[in-house]
Amino acid sequence: MNGEPRHRVVVNHEEQYSIWPAHRQNPPGWRDTGHEGTRAECLDHVERVWTDLRPRSVRQ
Repeated sequence: MNGEPRHRVVVNHEEQYSIWPAHRQNPPGWRDTGHEGTRAECLDHVERVWTDLRPRSVRQ
């Protein structure tokens, strides 16, 4: 490991994604997706899985 800080991908009840420092507790209302890596790896993952940026309540 190159010493780069680890992040994880989190999602909220509206299925909006974000990344969060892996060493910190998730912010209220956000849960882990199971993906962790460097900041760039996490952002790449979010770009692949979050294809519809509208909140869940708007999509339904």
